[in-house]
Amino acid sequence: MHIFDDEETEEELKKLKDLNAMEQRTTSLEIEKKEDGGKKMSKRSWNESKKMWKIAAPAILTAVAQFSFEFVTAAFIGHLGEVELAAVSVVQNVIEGFVYGIMLGMGSALETLCGQAVGAGQYEMLGVYTQRSCIITLVTALLLTPFYIFTSPLLKLLHQNPKISNLAGKYALWVIPQLFAYALNFPIQKFLQAQSKIWVMTIISVVMLGVHVLLNWIFVTILGHGLLGAAIAGNISWWLMVLAQIIYVVGGFFPEAWTGFSSLAFENLASFVKLSLASAIMLCLELWYYSVVILMVGWLKNPEISVDAISICTNLQLWTLMITLGFNAAVSVRVSNELGAGNPKAAKFSTVVTIATSTVFGIIFTIIVLATNSQFPKIFSDKPEVIKETSKLGYFLAASIFLNSIQPVLHGVAVGAGWQFSVALVNVGCYYVFGLPFGALLGYKFKLGVKGILAGMLAGCLLQTVILTVNVYRANWATEVLQAEERLRSHAVTPLPQDEIEAIEMIDARPSR
Repeated sequence: MHIFDDEETEEELKKLKDLNAMEQRTTSLEIEKKEDGGKKMSKRSWNESKKMWKIAAPAILTAVAQFSFEFVTAAFIGHLGEVELAAVSVVQNVIEGFVYGIMLGMGSALETLCGQAVGAGQYEMLGVYTQRSCIITLVTALLLTPFYIFTSPLLKLLHQNPKISNLAGKYALWVIPQLFAYALNFPIQKFLQAQSKIWVMTIISVVMLGVHVLLNWIFVTILGHGLLGAAIAGNISWWLMVLAQIIYVVGGFFPEAWTGFSSLAFENLASFVKLSLASAIMLCLELWYYSVVILMVGWLKNPEISVDAISICTNLQLWTLMITLGFNAAVSVRVSNELGAGNPKAAKFSTVVTIATSTVFGIIFTIIVLATNSQFPKIFSDKPEVIKETSKLGYFLAASIFLNSIQPVLHGVAVGAGWQFSVALVNVGCYYVFGLPFGALLGYKFKLGVKGILAGMLAGCLLQTVILTVNVYRANWATEVLQAEERLRSHAVTPLPQDEIEAIEMIDARPSR
C-alpha cells in the first residue's frame, strides 16, 4: 500500500509538472503575442507619425510664418502708442479676422475635394478644382471689400472707441490689397497640401517673413510712416509671397495635377460654391468668435488698456493656433487621402495619432505661457499698464492654448471627411448660444470685466471640444469612404470611364479594411 501510494504520488507530480509546463508555454505564447502586437502597433504608429509629420512640419512653419506677418506688424506698431496698437489690433482681429475666416473656409472645400481626389488617384481634377476655388474666392474678396471701406463707421456702430475707430478705418483702407492676396493664397495652399508637396511654399513663406520684418523696419522705424508704412510693408510682403507660389504651381512642377488654365473651371460652380459656403461657415464661426470677444472687451469702460491686453493674448493664442493648424492640415490630408483610397481604418488611426501628437505640443506651450506670464507682454508693449493687465490674463491664455491644441485637429478631421455643415451647427450652439452669452453675463452683469468675458469664451471652447471628440469617436468610417466616393463622382470634371465606374462599384461592394 505504501508503494502504491508512492507510485501514485509520483504520477500526480509528473502530471502537475506537465500541467505547469503547459501553462508556462501558454503564458509565454501570450506574452510573445502581446509583444508582437505591441511591436506592430508601435511600428504602425511610427509609420503614421512619419506620414503626418511629412505634412505637419512644413504646414506648421508655413502657418506660423504667414501669421507672423501680423505678429510683426503688431510688434512694430505697439511701440508707437496705445491707440495705434489698438487700431491695428481691431483691424487684424475684427475686420481681417472676419475676412480671413471666410477665405480660409472657402479654401477648405478645395481641401476636402483635392485630398480625396489624390487618395483616389484622380490627379487630373486638382488643377480644375483649384481654378474653380480661385474664381470663387476672388469674387468673394470683391464682395467683402466694403467691410474695409466702411471699417470706421462699422466700428462706431458697434460702439467702439471713436479715436480707435477712426484710426482703424484709415489702416483698413490701406490694407485692401492684402484681401485679394488672401483670395489666391488659400486655394494654392490647399492644392499643394493635398499632394503633400509644401516645402517650397514653406521656404517662400519663411523668406517673405524676413522680407516683411525688413520692410517694417524701413517704412515704420526708419522712414517713420507709422500705420501707412506698416500697411505698405504688409501689401508688398503678401503679394510677393502669392506671386512666388503661383509661379511654382504653373511652372511645370505638377504635370499631372496642373495641365493649364481650363474653361472647365467655370462649370459645376454651384455645387462647388455649396461646399465652399459650408466650409466657410464652419471656420468663420470659429475665427469670428475671437473677433466678437475683442468687440465685447471694447464695450467695457476705459477700453484702450483692456483692448491692448486682450489683443496681445489673442495674437499669442492665434500664433500657437497656427502651429496647431499644421496638425489640422496634416490630419485633413491624411483622412481625405485614406477615405479617397477606401481605407477607413487608416483614416481613423491617423486621427488618433495626430490628436495625441498635437495635445503634447499644447501641454508644452501651456507650460511656457505660465512660466513667462510676466514677460511675454513686453514683446508687444513697453507701457506698464498694458503689461500688468496682460499678465493678469495669463492663466486664461494658457487654458485657451491647451484647448486649441485639440480643437483644430478635430476640425481637420471634419474637413478631410466633409463634415463641414454639421460642425458649423456645433459651433453655433457652443460659441454663440452658450459661450458668448455666458461671457457677457460674467463680464457685464457680475462685473468681472475682461476675465469674465474670457471665462465665457473658454467655456464655449470646452463644450465644443467635448462634442467634436464624441462625434469623431462614434464616426462610422466605412460609411465615410462611400460618401467620399459619391462626392468625387458629383464633382467630377468629366464623366468617368466605364472601367473606373466598375472599379468604384467593386470598392463599394468589398468589406472595409
